[in-house]
Amino acid sequence: MKTRKLGNDLEVSAVGLGCMGMSFAYGASDENESIKTLHRAVELGVTFFDTAEVYGPYINEELVGRALKPVRDRVVIATKFGFKLDPEKSGPAAMVGVDSRPENVKRVAEASLKRLGIETIDLFYQHRVDPNVPIEETVGAMAELVREGKVRALGLSEAGSATIRRAHAVHPIAALQSEYSLWSRDPENGVLDTCRQLGIGFVPYSPLGRGFLTGAIQKPEDLGADDFRRQLPRFQAANFDANAVLVAKLERLAKENGVTAAQLALAWVLHQGDDIVPIPGARKIHHLEQNAAAADIVLDASELAEINKAVPLQQIAGERYSDASLAMTNL
Repeated sequence: MKTRKLGNDLEVSAVGLGCMGMSFAYGASDENESIKTLHRAVELGVTFFDTAEVYGPYINEELVGRALKPVRDRVVIATKFGFKLDPEKSGPAAMVGVDSRPENVKRVAEASLKRLGIETIDLFYQHRVDPNVPIEETVGAMAELVREGKVRALGLSEAGSATIRRAHAVHPIAALQSEYSLWSRDPENGVLDTCRQLGIGFVPYSPLGRGFLTGAIQKPEDLGADDFRRQLPRFQAANFDANAVLVAKLERLAKENGVTAAQLALAWVLHQGDDIVPIPGARKIHHLEQNAAAADIVLDASELAEINKAVPLQQIAGERYSDASLAMTNL
């Protein structure tokens, strides 16, 4: 597996593994299968694993920590803080707001270290910008964790350019994580340029459009009743049908190139810059292996143009989130 740099100090596999779906949001999963997938990822050279306090909540960090304990010295573990959680609820319903007060930053860090069973969090992200807490205060608390040896590097998620610059002025930011794929290109609004100017790596989550770009989801009913994608505008009614037409074009193009639609979509993301490290989710080994193999796909300018033509951004139907969730991004 090829490697890439996030910031100055983190060297990770070109393709990481997003672990959220193993415990959260996408319906029932098999823990034993998830652990086998995590172990296979290490065998394939994947060294970058992404989790968060809110995934479960809590249980995804515990799963990742247990599975990776035997290879701790070979992997980079990223986790996140920043959501206010209702202890009486589980799943996405537990997220009832944001909280990036310095005291919460430190509380979550301590709890995450225990759940993960590690001494240092390699990359600690603010999951969403808290409009009620100056970013300087939040990053100041995060920086204290670095000085204490509890965190190695700092990150932000779904932050806008102005916030990124203010945060980076307090302490170097190693990575920005935001949704980015063929059908979600918000970071091209200046955020990617800001990251490059400051030497910040970029980590796309949902680089396969939450699974839609793989072609595996044929109709909304393919998603379980408790799958939160049912609530996303792009997966609903007429939007679903319109987007499926574009994915069919991507599938035909992928077949011509001897790869899967997922691999072609992931290769497109990888070709947007050497500072980009996507973290596609995978709960099954064969999906993981497909994703890892995408790191070796080479596309030329004409092939990239064909992919853009097959999935033109202006034809994507529906927003990527609800209005309430979108309001929490690009702050």
